[in-house]
Amino acid sequence: MKKSTREQITSILQSCVDRAIKRVKKDKTYRPFHEALLTKKLVAASAFERSFSTSFGQGPIEEISKILTLANGAECVRQKETLANVNKGAVDEIERILSSLRGGECAPNWNNEVSKIQAFNKGDFIVRRIISDLWIKNKKSEIFISIKTVKPNIDQTEIVKKDMLLLKAHNPKFETYFGLYYNPGGPNRTDYNWSLPTKIFNMKQDKCILIGQEYWDFVGGKGTYISLLKIFEQVGNDTRSQLEKIGH
Repeated sequence: MKKSTREQITSILQSCVDRAIKRVKKDKTYRPFHEALLTKKLVAASAFERSFSTSFGQGPIEEISKILTLANGAECVRQKETLANVNKGAVDEIERILSSLRGGECAPNWNNEVSKIQAFNKGDFIVRRIISDLWIKNKKSEIFISIKTVKPNIDQTEIVKKDMLLLKAHNPKFETYFGLYYNPGGPNRTDYNWSLPTKIFNMKQDKCILIGQEYWDFVGGKGTYISLLKIFEQVGNDTRSQLEKIGH
């Protein structure tokens, strides 16, 4: 990874840490029972973790993804708007698919679902506005990624799939993905164990899913995930003295 890329990512992370520390310092809530049970230092550490999770949300993840994509030689836009011209029959089929999945009447299968909607090519067409968190264009493909929390609820997941299917109905050559920036279940795809989105996607087998290392190596190239963890570790080493002062 280039030095300039590392520096840009480091700056984003440092900013997230600084904002988290400021929020914790401003919180003057007295917690005598928590501190008696856990110690003041542990209570402060817990407060910082919650605050950092707030700072390191959708925006920083998108921006780091964009930096890595550009460094990998591709074009990239955050919050990309697409006006999809979609066959009305395909739109109706997408609604039927989602209703059946949510109702447990069928199991998710991305390839089969895409084949169903792309069979509709006659009749009226309607326009649907879609916002993709990340749009990437390289020499081979035009790619659309929806980035969500690693433990999305079923409504969020349904919206993601609807947008992805609409894009595929608009242009079969589009590549569409559901991206989760880390895997809460473990290091491997098969470790993913958050049940809510599994009604809508086959989280362990659908090729349109990118989780953890798969996601970061996809946007930034092979080895990106490991390099990114090292940057996080370095920022952590540099800011640890600031964190230790919170609990005193």
